[in-house]
Amino acid sequence: MKRWVIRAAVLLALVGVGVFLKFSVFTPDPLPVSVMEVERGRVEETVTNSRAGTVKARQRAKLSPEIGGRVAEIPHRKGALVRTGDVLLRLHDDTQQAAVQMAKRELAVVEVKRERACLEAARAEREFLRYQQLKERDLISTDLLDKYENLAQTTQVSCKQTQAEIARARSAIVEAKAELAKTVLHAPFNGIVADLDIEVGEWTTPSPPALPVPPVLDLIDPSSIYISAPMDEVDSSKIHEGQPVRVTLDPFPGQHYEGHVRHIAPYVLDVEEQNRTVEIEVELDDRTFASTLLPGTSADVEVILSVKDEVLRLPPSTLFEGHKVFVVEQDHLSLRSVEIGMRNWDFVEILAGLSEGEQVVTSLDEEELEEGLKVLVRSSPGIQ
Repeated sequence: MKRWVIRAAVLLALVGVGVFLKFSVFTPDPLPVSVMEVERGRVEETVTNSRAGTVKARQRAKLSPEIGGRVAEIPHRKGALVRTGDVLLRLHDDTQQAAVQMAKRELAVVEVKRERACLEAARAEREFLRYQQLKERDLISTDLLDKYENLAQTTQVSCKQTQAEIARARSAIVEAKAELAKTVLHAPFNGIVADLDIEVGEWTTPSPPALPVPPVLDLIDPSSIYISAPMDEVDSSKIHEGQPVRVTLDPFPGQHYEGHVRHIAPYVLDVEEQNRTVEIEVELDDRTFASTLLPGTSADVEVILSVKDEVLRLPPSTLFEGHKVFVVEQDHLSLRSVEIGMRNWDFVEILAGLSEGEQVVTSLDEEELEEGLKVLVRSSPGIQ
């Protein structure tokens, strides 16, 4: 009996040591996890562009002179601000100036010719009237009167002909001046010289039919800057003019710019090997900043469809496997199903399943996560 008691005592001691070792020496360390507290804030329902948008200018002109010639002057260089009507480029115009002077001299000659012809017509008319009076007194023959009448009519026609020649000469002057005007390239609107592809002394050639020639100058109106973004056709019915948008630009990472939908294309763009999209035009609210953007810059547009304030929210990255989250309860993980509402890339609205202040695991990349696992909270930041 005594021996049995000793054995039982030894057995109990071994069990006790095993239990002690299990819960002390051999107990795994708590798994460190990152968490965040469920807080209240704003959640937005948004749609974003299906491909990168592009900064564009409504007023942008790629300009070249109407005629060929050698460049004589470029008053404004790349980056210069110009006003409507400012001279952007001037060609050598010796030939055109000579043509204008020649047309003016031609007009002067025709005017002298007209003066002489009209004087002769007036003299012939007086002669005819005098001989007509003589005929009334039967002092001259009818043939002689007809002769002077014919002379009066002929000189009158010559006078009128020279008047037509004067009109033609004046038209020639207008035409010559028009050709002269083609040697000067004027700014069609206020803008910035974005690019210049020619220098003083170089030749420019007008574009022949069906053969485009690269323009020599690119003029952009910075006040007309907007963003064109392709939106998936399935979202087209949700987007309306005037809706607020949030824009991100590649040259300004981490920054957002407010704007609004200005225009929606009245058709769906069907391009082979691409999703069907609807182009929208977005204007930034800060027009001063917008005027500094370079056309061609990539941009992403997020159209804000609706907004809810002061609702429970979490980042979408904390959810997994059909709207489930890991919640830390008394240093152990609890798997919780949640009901979600409005959502976007940044936040998900929590309708049910969580309370404000509860700690939700954010480090879901840990492979050992499972319900009931003891954890050590690494950090508990609020939602930014």
